[in-house]
Amino acid sequence: MVLIDGKKVSSDLQQELKSSVEKHRSAIGKVPGLVVIIVGQDPASQVYVRNKAKSCKEIGMNSTVIELEAETTQQLLLDKIAELNADPDVHGILVQQPLPPHIDETAVTLAIDPKKDVDGFHPVNIGNLVLGHLDQCYISCTPNGILELLCRYGIETKGKHCVVVGRSNIVGKPMANLMVQKLDATNCTVTICHSATKDIASITRQADILIVAIGMARFIKAEMVKPGAVVIDVGINRIEDPTTKSGFRLVGDVDFEQVSLISSAITPVPGGVGPMTIAMLLKNTLQSFRRANGL
Repeated sequence: MVLIDGKKVSSDLQQELKSSVEKHRSAIGKVPGLVVIIVGQDPASQVYVRNKAKSCKEIGMNSTVIELEAETTQQLLLDKIAELNADPDVHGILVQQPLPPHIDETAVTLAIDPKKDVDGFHPVNIGNLVLGHLDQCYISCTPNGILELLCRYGIETKGKHCVVVGRSNIVGKPMANLMVQKLDATNCTVTICHSATKDIASITRQADILIVAIGMARFIKAEMVKPGAVVIDVGINRIEDPTTKSGFRLVGDVDFEQVSLISSAITPVPGGVGPMTIAMLLKNTLQSFRRANGL
């Protein structure tokens, strides 16, 4: 069994990105710039935003965090996004979610220039992904990170049956669309399962590559997995554990202890898919910078 180490791949990728950023700094005197907007005081969001800003600075990118009060009006937020859209030194704009209930997340997503939508959530980017125009879009960071892991571990995908468990706009839907593309790194037959799927185990057992993003702790049991399958666990769930100092620990959507015994390769939680998300955000921002400067 191969343990797919997202922490190591993320570290390797960030070193590669750092080298590229330095080359651009030397050649044209410019570097990519990412702006993250956070509205309100959600603790988890604040941690994510700090981690993104820290990673940016570590590879030499410009990073700005704009903190707005929870009472900020939707119009003020949209005005700030318009200002950033027009700024040539800003190559990536990310509005951290969740947003306060009085702000329409769809309106915010639509306001971001698709050329700076490094999260890959704008309908223009999603549409280009579905159409297979991957050179004209930004792929959502988590699905793109999973693809990076599959590539770097040399996992064969062509003609394989990929089953995606979950249908969110952030992971499930873009992941399924990515894996069905006619690319060397994908080219799968794809099935999507979700909460309304009947006898889900009969479908997951067919998967050569099983990607799980359903948000339920240890949902996938060993009897639901074909022996020798590659298992990618996107879930992050907090469960009680009195043996730890914090009183809890993180587990995935897959019963790792049992499924790891029969899979050919598997991602752990934590340390699997999670670290890849920020790395791919940085990669998308670098790609935006290159496109903006004709590189």
